[in-house]
Amino acid sequence: MLDKPPTSSDKKLDQKLLARFAAIVGDKYAITDPQAQTPYLVEMRDLFRGHSPMVLRPGSVAEVSAILQLANETATPIVPQGGNTGLVGGQIPHHNEIVLSLNRLDRIREVDPTSYTITCEAGVTLQRAREAAAAVDRLYPQLLPSEGTCTIGGNLATNAGGTAAIAHGIARAHALGLEVVLADGRVLNDLNKLKKDNTGYDLKNLFIGAEGTLGVITAAVLRLVPRPRSVETAFAGVASAEAALELLGIAQERSGGDVTSFEIMTRAGIELVLRHAQGCRDPLASPHAWYVLMELSSQQREGLRALLEAVLADGMERGLVLDATIAESIEQGKAFWRVREMFGEVQRYAGGSIKHDISVPVAAVPAFIREADAAVTALIPGARPLPFGHLGDGNIHYNVNQPVGTDKGEFLKRWDEVNAAVFAVVKKYGGSISAEHGVGVMKRDLLPSVKDPVALDLMRSLKRMLDPKGILNPGKVL
Repeated sequence: MLDKPPTSSDKKLDQKLLARFAAIVGDKYAITDPQAQTPYLVEMRDLFRGHSPMVLRPGSVAEVSAILQLANETATPIVPQGGNTGLVGGQIPHHNEIVLSLNRLDRIREVDPTSYTITCEAGVTLQRAREAAAAVDRLYPQLLPSEGTCTIGGNLATNAGGTAAIAHGIARAHALGLEVVLADGRVLNDLNKLKKDNTGYDLKNLFIGAEGTLGVITAAVLRLVPRPRSVETAFAGVASAEAALELLGIAQERSGGDVTSFEIMTRAGIELVLRHAQGCRDPLASPHAWYVLMELSSQQREGLRALLEAVLADGMERGLVLDATIAESIEQGKAFWRVREMFGEVQRYAGGSIKHDISVPVAAVPAFIREADAAVTALIPGARPLPFGHLGDGNIHYNVNQPVGTDKGEFLKRWDEVNAAVFAVVKKYGGSISAEHGVGVMKRDLLPSVKDPVALDLMRSLKRMLDPKGILNPGKVL
């Protein structure tokens, strides 16, 4: 999956033009040294590597505007980039484009606890936004394992999900207003805090999830929620994905909106975590086929633990829960979460891994996993599916590891075949081939087979209208 080196078809940029771009941000923030560029050109899983004549790091919205004005004037392609944590190649310059890194736009402009909003520039990390909210006794409810690196702008550009989406939704649900620099350099100022605004089209949602192809998000007003007064976390062993789904139903019926995370994992993946992730321990005394990591949060200081105990007891009575433990401390809760966070990370130790970020209706998750397992192992006997993820919102990371003892390179050559087998099952259940990681280049060519043709036509029309010269993240999404 690694990108090819520069070719004759890649755009060559004149040195005088590059000097004009550098002058906008200053030589210190116009990176041309190949070694210094590396963090901006290599995708975190090393599946994509790019090349660029220059990485620009503007420090203000005015500089972003000036860069895009010049890019529009000279038809120079630009690849916007946040924390470079994307997994589908959307933030990588594949054809010698200039990289526009937004990580210097890192001011938190305002925290308004009364209005329950925070206004962040695009380069603010998710962790900093959450910490700023906590400082005024509020919660910014998006939570991703990469919170220390991923940025608000990147999260919105990819419409990122996370482990708390079951209760609070994904990135789009958190944005009240945006500031966006358009392809011609104009600045759309839609930074409002309003929960109600019916003055025409909701323009901000054009740019959320567009992966920088329609405009560059430079700031956002995000909604906050009350900070929970109590949190309880349980790790449970269950016999099947069907049992996990039924347990989810019990938890939601008993607790209402207090279920803030509901994750599932297989035993095979847990064993990889225990073998390769330092400091991780098996939370339960004996192995089980499947596991659930469940978290409840409440505004009430008392009673949440009793509620969680009742949910688990009900699950045990029905034969769904085989064993379970509840975290006795914040540290133990973090230890439970570390097992989940390392689940995908350690799969590289088992050889090649073909990954999928899909969603299906919540009720269809067990059937999807069962049928996808059958399809993949029929295609490649001995292949090892390691599904995990957010059962509560139907988003499963359906990863497939190579058969034991086989060649990694030969296995990865079958990426497209495995994709086709898995996505056929996704389509059967009315799901999506991209739940929270975006389209980028990895899934771009698959869109015509899964997207309504009228929707695709509208997407192309919007692209032509907002970016007529095709300079914004060219070749991504469409």
